[in-house]
Amino acid sequence: MSSIALITGATSGFGAACARRFAAAGWTLVLCGRRQERLELLRAELAMTVPVHTFALDVRDEAAVNAAIATLPAEFAAVDLLVNNAGLALGLEPAQRCDMADWHTMIDTNIKGLLYCTRAILPGMIARDQGHIVNIGSVAGTYPYPGGNVYGASKAFVKQFSRNLRADLLGSRVRVSNLEPGMAESEFSQVRFKGDERQAAQVYAGTEPLRPEDIADIVFWVATRPAHVNINSVEVMPVCQAFAPFAVSRNHPDGN
Repeated sequence: MSSIALITGATSGFGAACARRFAAAGWTLVLCGRRQERLELLRAELAMTVPVHTFALDVRDEAAVNAAIATLPAEFAAVDLLVNNAGLALGLEPAQRCDMADWHTMIDTNIKGLLYCTRAILPGMIARDQGHIVNIGSVAGTYPYPGGNVYGASKAFVKQFSRNLRADLLGSRVRVSNLEPGMAESEFSQVRFKGDERQAAQVYAGTEPLRPEDIADIVFWVATRPAHVNINSVEVMPVCQAFAPFAVSRNHPDGN
């Protein structure tokens, strides 16, 4: 009997790459995302080799999350791995000029959606005394940058929630990991800039960023360590990305 992975946000980027990586290793897949047509295409691609169950889901809808998990077909219900991948960044404005609707969407998706999925899956893992939750965080949860405000704060939440979840699960065999990617080229920037492909492309101009397949390989490695090994966190950046110096304003109020 193969292991079962549930991947949120599976319709593009990291989620779709994870689905393909785990399918290649023979895992049974439960895939969800907001775009039904993309789910159907992914299912058609992967169901030729492994069992695949898909359902459209907006992780911001707690009732829908609970209903979807509660009604999983029996052959897909004993989830061994939850990849909390669904998430997004919106805008790059400073806090004083941000769109509050963007803040709400990031909080509802990156924080609440992750919580809803975790809470729905966790009791089954505890009952079976096995399982693994891999949360997709970001280096933005550790290192601030201008315009990162709520996105970075939401990923800092993911980091700390992952740590506290590990503390709560002490004594069980359920594992928790937080993966923190740096610059990675996917639909991330297109979403952040609300479909402005030119602005999104500028983010990666002249660079060799991480690819979704890179992240999928890491998720697979984390998830396939021996059962007694828990990878607490993995921080990864492309070679072209590093750390900036502290910012200092030279505009002193007295003009000197």
